Amino acid sequence: MPTMSDRISLLETLIAKAKRMGAEAADAVVFDSVSSSVSYRLGKLEEVDRSEAHDLGLRVFIGKQQAAVASTDLSQRALDQLAERAVAMARTTPADPYCGLAPRELLAKAWPALDLEDTQEPSSERLVELARDCEGAAREVPGITNSEGASAGWGRGAVALVTSEGFAGSYATTNISVSVSVLAGEGTHMQRDYDFSSARHGADLGDPQKVGRNAAERTLKRMNPRRVKSQAVPVVYDPRVSNSIIGHLAGSINGISIARGTSFLKEKMGQRIFPAGLRIVDDPHIVRGVRSKPFDGEGVANRAMNLIEDGVLKTWLLDSASARQLGLTTTGHAARGTGGPPSPSTSNVYMVPGKQTPEELIADIEQGFYVNELIGMGVSGVTGDYSRGAAGFWIENGKLTFPVSEVTIAGNLNFMFAQLTPANDLVFKYGTNAPTLRIEGMTVAGD
Repeated sequence: MPTMSDRISLLETLIAKAKRMGAEAADAVVFDSVSSSVSYRLGKLEEVDRSEAHDLGLRVFIGKQQAAVASTDLSQRALDQLAERAVAMARTTPADPYCGLAPRELLAKAWPALDLEDTQEPSSERLVELARDCEGAAREVPGITNSEGASAGWGRGAVALVTSEGFAGSYATTNISVSVSVLAGEGTHMQRDYDFSSARHGADLGDPQKVGRNAAERTLKRMNPRRVKSQAVPVVYDPRVSNSIIGHLAGSINGISIARGTSFLKEKMGQRIFPAGLRIVDDPHIVRGVRSKPFDGEGVANRAMNLIEDGVLKTWLLDSASARQLGLTTTGHAARGTGGPPSPSTSNVYMVPGKQTPEELIADIEQGFYVNELIGMGVSGVTGDYSRGAAGFWIENGKLTFPVSEVTIAGNLNFMFAQLTPANDLVFKYGTNAPTLRIEGMTVAGD
C-alpha cells in the first residue's frame, strides 16, 4: 500500500492541476483499503477472500458552483481527465450559496495519536482458527442443531485529505472481528441468534470461544416464544439494541435535517428533552475507538462534545455547508466519501451510564417487556413517531420470564426521551453505545 506521504503528494498535485484548469478552490481525498476474511460452517472452511481497493475523490469550486467526481483509476492520465471533468462540471452546475471549503482558521494544525492501526496483520491461518474455534464452541453447546456459520475478518483502511486552504492530513485504521450465528430447534420451531467481537487491535479481540458460547446460549433462551396481549408497560432495551435510541437522536439533530426543517427536534435547542442529569457524548478521540478520527472530513479540528448535558440539547451536528445554512459554525462533524460533498455524521457516541444495575432497573416492574431484538425501521424523523417489531423476554415481578416474539413496540421519541432511565452497564462495543435503558409507558402491540 502506498505511503501516506505519497498519497498527500498525489492529492496536492491533483488540486494544483484543477486550479490550473480554472478551479478557484478544491479538496481531494483518497481511501486505500485491504481486507481478508474467512467463513467457516459446520466444521468446514467454506471461503477465503482477500481484496484491495483504492478510491479517490476530487471536489472543485468556481464561485458558488461545485462539482465532485471520483475514480478508482489513479494513473496520471486518469487524474488529468478527472481534474478536467470536475472543472467542466462545476461550470455548468447551479450555484449553491452554502457550499465551500471549511474556513482556514478552523482547520486542524495538530491532532492526537489515537492508536487506531495494528501493524500486525493476522495470517489467513489465524483467521481460520478464530472462525473455527468460534463456531466449534457454539456447536458444542447441547441443544444447538445447526449453524449459519462463523466468520473472521481483518481490514486496514487509510485516508489522506488535502484542501487548497492549506490542510494536509492522513491516518490509518485497522479492524479485526469474529462472529457466529447458530440455530436451535427443528422445523417451524427453530430459533437463531448471534454474537460477535471486533477491535482495532488483535490483542483487544474477545475470546472466540466465548463469543460462540454466548451465541448458543442466546439462541437457546429464545426457544418456545409466546405472544402477549396488547398493553402499555415499561420497555427495557438490552445494550444490543439500546444504542438505536441514541441513533434516532443523532439523526434528528443532524444539521441537514435541521436546515431543511424536517426534524421533530428543530425547535428544541437549549431545551431539556431527556431527564435531568443525563448526558450523551460524541468523542472522536477515544483511543482505539470504533469510529475515532483525528480530524473531520473537511480537515476541521474535532473534539469531544456533549450533545445532551443535564438532559438539555446542546448542539446540532454540523459540517461547513449545513452550518452556513443555519448561520452557525461547523462543529467538526463532517464525514466524507469520494462521490459527493461532505455531510454531518457522528463519531463515538455514548450515553453516560446511570447508577442502577440492570437488575435494579427492572426490579419494580410487575409487567414489562425486555427487548433484545428490533425489526424494521418504522420511525419518523419528522414527527418522532416510533413503531418497530421486537422480540425479547417478558418481565413479571421484576424478573425475566418467557421469551416473546412477533410484537410491536410503539411510542413517540419526544415522550420516550423524557421517560428514559439508564443502567450502569455501559460497554463500548459499537460506534454508538448505550447501557440498558428503561422507558416508561410504551405500547406493546401483540394479540
